[in-house]
Amino acid sequence: MTFTPSAALQRVQPSATLAVTQKARELKAKGIDVISLGAGEPDFDTPDHIKEAGIAAIRRGETKYTNVDGTPELKDAIIKKFRRDNGLDYATNQIHVSTGGKPVIYNALLASLNPGDEVIIPAPYWVSYPEMVNLVGGTPVVVKAGIGNRFKISPDQLAAAITPKTRWLILNSPSNPTGMGYTRDELRALADVLLAHPHVWIMTDDMYEHIVYEGFEFATIAEVEPKLYDRTLTMNGVSKAYSMTGWRIGYAGGPAALIKEMGKVASQTTSNPCSISQAASVEALNGDHSFLEARNAAFLRRRDLVLEAINGAEGLIAPTPEGAFYVFADCSGTIGKTAPDGTMINNDTDFCAALLGAEAVAAVPGVAFGLEPGFRISYATSDEALVEAGKRIQRFCASLR
Repeated sequence: MTFTPSAALQRVQPSATLAVTQKARELKAKGIDVISLGAGEPDFDTPDHIKEAGIAAIRRGETKYTNVDGTPELKDAIIKKFRRDNGLDYATNQIHVSTGGKPVIYNALLASLNPGDEVIIPAPYWVSYPEMVNLVGGTPVVVKAGIGNRFKISPDQLAAAITPKTRWLILNSPSNPTGMGYTRDELRALADVLLAHPHVWIMTDDMYEHIVYEGFEFATIAEVEPKLYDRTLTMNGVSKAYSMTGWRIGYAGGPAALIKEMGKVASQTTSNPCSISQAASVEALNGDHSFLEARNAAFLRRRDLVLEAINGAEGLIAPTPEGAFYVFADCSGTIGKTAPDGTMINNDTDFCAALLGAEAVAAVPGVAFGLEPGFRISYATSDEALVEAGKRIQRFCASLR
């Protein structure tokens, strides 16, 4: 009997970022010196005081089920974080904790979308946003923001995309894959549009809040416009700033009615997040944050290494990101050229495939993020690897004819 996937799953594409990372691993296993710039994961270790909190929880025997949507201790830490960092006040029944940021978003979409409901997603976007919307039966409405707009949508673009069927706007700042952050003034302008459309809810992905550079001031839209508080889900997590990707903890604050339904989804799918990870996350949010300064300084140095290499390569250009650890490069200047092995570069997928084949540098093509031709580089790796990758990228671009 032939297996046939469900109709829901047939609407979904696998993650391109994970595919690139897996391909790089396979080549490395064959002894090829691959430099992988695909993974969105800090190369720093989880800080010791956070690890020790997890170890202490194990020794205390905190290895049982917890509340489905988070322990009281972690919810209290999240409430304090939102108040301290964002000026947002939430009650315990307005906090949802899940097994990473992705399930938080998925739980919210599954709890709120009906067939035909539309979700506005600015592009370039994180690869999972439209696929999660597709999976639950919604309709992604992609609004493209090119390099001329620094990959950020304008108020006019937002207004034009809203219809009576619009249910959500997903807003990610600083962005994966571009590293671009919306300023307070830019958020204010988007908020003015949203105030005129009370049926539209806003989901903010603030996962890179603490990874910002050169005086950029992070802001989230419910903080900028309190009138949107009652229809905004403010999502965050411990994965990126605290280097806790494997601990799998994401969280959100939002309207109690939505949070209740998200908990219902979790109760019948993942159940509670790992008890040990939750204990460690309490320490992450409440504990010492001084390590962030040195890590951000390292990320800033790496960002500039990548920008120098990209903007010094023939046919490539990239604007300067305000945060996260990604550079999104436009490669339109390479389209129509031919690689030394005879490969014609017709699109960004061809570019990334030829780059991997010729120089063993793995990057993710822009088509995966909804905007082409371009590619994303993650600079969450060593300076030495980035310098070498930059040389290889420039050599490859110079070889195109």
